[in-house]
Amino acid sequence: MAQPTCIRRRSATICCGLPLWEIACGPDPERGELRGHARAIVAIGDLATGVVAVAGIARGIVAVGGLAQGIVAFGGLATGVLAIGGVALGAIALGGMAVGGIAVGGCAVGWYAFGGAAFGHAVISGAVRDPEAEEFFRAWLPWIMPR
Repeated sequence: MAQPTCIRRRSATICCGLPLWEIACGPDPERGELRGHARAIVAIGDLATGVVAVAGIARGIVAVGGLAQGIVAFGGLATGVLAIGGVALGAIALGGMAVGGIAVGGCAVGWYAFGGAAFGHAVISGAVRDPEAEEFFRAWLPWIMPR
């Protein structure tokens, strides 16, 4: 059986105490790591922490991954100010299941909610068309509420 490949690469350029970029994938027995954890401005790995993070588990200002946490997060489970994903939790949440102040998704829960099943203060769903929600979504997200 083949050994899993370990990849560790890091930029020599340091900015604000962090490498400019780092890639860390796979187990590294020499360092005692079961998963690669990249920590850099642009971090890519099994786990990643950085300004831009791309990983299975990503944390950063912009995070992309299976589990993503950041100001802007894209992922299977995304949490952030702007969260986009299968399950999205954030001030603005877009996803299959969206929970937030503004929620758009198949199932949406929020102050302003738009979805097949939507719950909240002002709602547009299969069963309800709240005039306040229509006005809000027409003003702020015109691509989902054509005139």
